[in-house]
Formats: sequence, structure tokens, C-alpha cells
Amino acid sequence: MRLGFLFLSSPPSSSSSVIGSSISRSIVRTAPSLLLHRPFHFIPNRTTSSSSNFQFSGRTTLTASSASSMASSFKPEQARVPPALQLPSPPITKFKIGLCQLAVTADKERNIVHARTAIEEAAEKGAKLVVLPEIWNSPYSNDSFPTYAEDIDAGPDASPSIAMLSEVARLLKITIVGGSIPERSGDKLYNTCCVFDADGKLKAKHRKIHLFDIDIPGKITFKESQTLTAGETPTIVDTEVGRIGIGICYDIRFQELAMLYAARGAHLICYPGAFNMTTGPLHWELLQRARAVDNQLYVASCAPARDAGAGYVAWGHSTLIGPFGEVLATTEHDEAIIISEIDYSQIELRRKNLPLEKQRRGDLYQLVDVQRSSSQ
Repeated sequence: MRLGFLFLSSPPSSSSSVIGSSISRSIVRTAPSLLLHRPFHFIPNRTTSSSSNFQFSGRTTLTASSASSMASSFKPEQARVPPALQLPSPPITKFKIGLCQLAVTADKERNIVHARTAIEEAAEKGAKLVVLPEIWNSPYSNDSFPTYAEDIDAGPDASPSIAMLSEVARLLKITIVGGSIPERSGDKLYNTCCVFDADGKLKAKHRKIHLFDIDIPGKITFKESQTLTAGETPTIVDTEVGRIGIGICYDIRFQELAMLYAARGAHLICYPGAFNMTTGPLHWELLQRARAVDNQLYVASCAPARDAGAGYVAWGHSTLIGPFGEVLATTEHDEAIIISEIDYSQIELRRKNLPLEKQRRGDLYQLVDVQRSSSQ
């Protein structure tokens, strides 16, 4: 199946908290003011008796009726093809999320036990949704992927990492976005994230769509495509804690995927990731905030803790971003368990503050969801 999005162009016509784990301490950043910043000064047009008339800098007059006409002419409903789905009512509006930033070693059995302990600690602190890092059961290297890979579809004996996630989700009655592990399927390897519900059922399996092939001379060179195969399907799943879109690390760089998830009614996008020491300081938080503010939803990322002696050194800094682009909770590079609150009522508030969906220019551009279009 082809990737589920492309662009077409037509001619012009809340409070939060972080609870530091026993492993490490985390950081909370104060959310920005709720007031919207306005780049223009609005001056009442005193030449008319209508209170709805305003003037930009003395020349352009905007009325309520003309604004409505303008929005209609923009054809915003055509900016999403098929049209965007209405945001569904989540089973729960407010809950705690746990992000487990884990140290990863070459000992796979130790990694599995350690991940389980972290999940249990997050649940003890009230987390209803727990997220793990990218490639948490294996060193992040092309040499390691084939050795540590598991056949997820072959059952628990062939996939001890996934068996653990299923069991602990069932026992603790929580939803788990299980980071990612190397997956073996036939003669192919994938970078795969599994999502489990509170009954321990596998709800979704996301194979990393965009492979991390990068070459910055003198800084970092890595090519996942040497061993891994790209996934073919965007993944969005309904859970006990809302509708969640899944991306893995490099997937976050492609805004079309996040836009597609927003158009499918996602409340939250989870990105297990392992940005490096070159791109991490510049892009990790920037990309998360961009995906959140552009689509007016929550974004959660979870990374491995930094190991300066590893062949691939992760940036760390697992983070939760709110729908206004605000950093609700984050940490540094050491092991940590971040506990913070998600309040989906903030999505509705932000979309009311800034009604982007009603202002899109469907007369100029479109996001085409190929998967949804071909299934209709």
C-alpha cells in the first residue's frame, strides 16, 4: 500500500507536573501566557455605526459578513481530501501520561526487565498511558538490528519484548505505546512500534515509514536502509485514552504525516525517537512543537537515555507538548520517568482561539489522504 498522503496545488483563484523517578529528576517549563499575540493593531472604524467593523492600520476594513464570505470562498472543506474527520469524543478527557527515558544496554534480557520496572513505576504514579523509547531492547546500530529482531506475529515465544508489554498492560490496566523494537517479518527487518490496550491486546503495529538515512560530513552518517525496510501504512488507533497517531523518530520530520493524523481526528501523536547529538539540540524540541502547534493537538516523544560510550549517542530530552506548542514537561539526557497531565479540553480551546481548520485555503492547496481515498 502506498504512503497515505501527498500535496496537490491548484492555480490561485493547563497545568502540568513532572514527577522525577527514582532514576533521575525531570524538568517542568512554565507554559506561555494564554493570551494570543497579535501582530496587528485593530483600530475601530469610526466612519460606520456597526460595532463589528474594524480597520487594519487605517486602510483595509473587515466586517463580520465579509469575513464569513471570505472563509466560504476559501473552501476550507476542500483542503482535506477526503474531508477532515470531526474530532471524536475521547473516552477520558484528562489523564496522566508517563514517558520512560531508559538506558539501553547490549543485554536484551536486562533491557526487557528494566523497561517493565519503569512501566510499573509510571503506573504507580498514576499514568494511564505509558510510552517507551525507540529501539529500547537493543543497541541502535545496523549490526544489532538483525541480532535483536523479534518475529512479533509468531507469538510470545518468538517475541519476549512484546510479550512483556502485553502482560504488563493487562496487569496494570494501562495503555502502552511500546516504543519500538527491531521486527523480523520473513526476510525483512522493520523498526516497529506496538500499541496495547488495558486488556493487553495488540491494538496497532506501526512500522517506521521514513527511514533515517543521514550524512552530515564530520558529524554523523547513518543509513537505516542498509538493514531496515520502510513501513507502508500510517497508523492511527483508538484507545482508552483517545485517538493516537504513531510515528517513529525520523517520521516527525515529515509534517504531512502529522497533518494526516490530525485530519483523521487524532488527539495525540506519539513519537518514540532517538535523535542524535548533532540534530537533537537544534531540531528535537523544535519539530515536536511545530507538529503540535500546526495541528493543534498533543505531541509526546520518548527517547533513550544518553550513553556517551555507545556507537550511536542519543540526545535524550523526552518531552510532552501541548496543542498551543507549549512545553508541558521535559527532562535532560539521563534516565527519567516523566509524569505529566494531558487535558483534551485544551484542544477544543485552542481550535476555538485559532480556527485554522475553517481558514484553510482549499482553493489553493490540498492534503490528499491516499489510503482513505482509495478505501472509499
